[in-house]
Amino acid sequence: NAYRECLGNGTWASKINYSQCEPILDDKRKYALHYKIALIINYLGHCISVGALIVAFMLFLCLRSIRCLRNIIHWNLITTFILRNVMWFLLQMIDHNIHESNEPWCRCITTVYNYFVVTNFFWMFVEGCYLHTAIVMTYSTDKLRKWVFLFIGWCIPCPIIIAWAIGKLYYENEQCWFGKEPGKYIDYIYQGPVILVLLINFVFLFNIVRILMTKLRASTTSETIQYRKAVKATLVLLPLLGITYMLFFVNPGEDDISQIVFIYFNSFLQSFFFVSVFYCFLNGEVRSAARKRWHRWQDHHSLRVRVARAMSIPTSPTRISFHSIKQTAAV
Repeated sequence: NAYRECLGNGTWASKINYSQCEPILDDKRKYALHYKIALIINYLGHCISVGALIVAFMLFLCLRSIRCLRNIIHWNLITTFILRNVMWFLLQMIDHNIHESNEPWCRCITTVYNYFVVTNFFWMFVEGCYLHTAIVMTYSTDKLRKWVFLFIGWCIPCPIIIAWAIGKLYYENEQCWFGKEPGKYIDYIYQGPVILVLLINFVFLFNIVRILMTKLRASTTSETIQYRKAVKATLVLLPLLGITYMLFFVNPGEDDISQIVFIYFNSFLQSFFFVSVFYCFLNGEVRSAARKRWHRWQDHHSLRVRVARAMSIPTSPTRISFHSIKQTAAV
């Protein structure tokens, strides 16, 4: 309700107090509708991402001719996206009552999900390290060791998540360890390293674009084409290095508008789908290898069909005798 205070001298206050007013029902319905639409988009986005990522994973698995270090890094990054998506769907299936009862298996699912979240960002860091080493430091990629990148991507997140799980167990052991309560900071045990990784990748991106612009200026192409190539390279690298996450990595708040913006942003701009498109489906090396594999399969299949047809030609005595009679008549 809105009210105006009656002063001691019998006059009314100049300003009306609206602090106890609530939004009208139409506004509440509008926010609820937007929230439902955003959730539907979120689910559809994850489903499309999983489908595209699985196709990309199978391509890297089957095309052994393209298994260089760069593509192996892409393959591992795609794997972390798939595992992260699968665990996200499992989290969405948890009932509210189970969430409140804080079951041990529910906490395990949250722990595994957060582990794959951290590995996902650390493999983005590996992508940044590889590109920065190859382009900025001009270091031969043949000298880079695969086990170093595997250790960074899969092993370093383990102690981080273990420390987070211990902190949750002793200080925030509630609601399946999922969600963040105001004034509690245990989640920053794993979110802190992730934010640090994103900041380092941002520095990597800046150096890569700087070197790219230097090389483009040294070429004979026009200035407009140079900037266009630089912008294109930057936009392609943004999802690979996870820079798009820096805007809304942490949920900005619990109010309706913040939640809607957060879900819309994560549904459209997260790199789940873009990574599989840019670094697999549009990758010239992958497409060339897939095309060769397809042509080889077609040749093999057509050969088998021709052999099967040749073996299925009837050789009955009637045809043999007719042929011999025809030859005799010709003589």
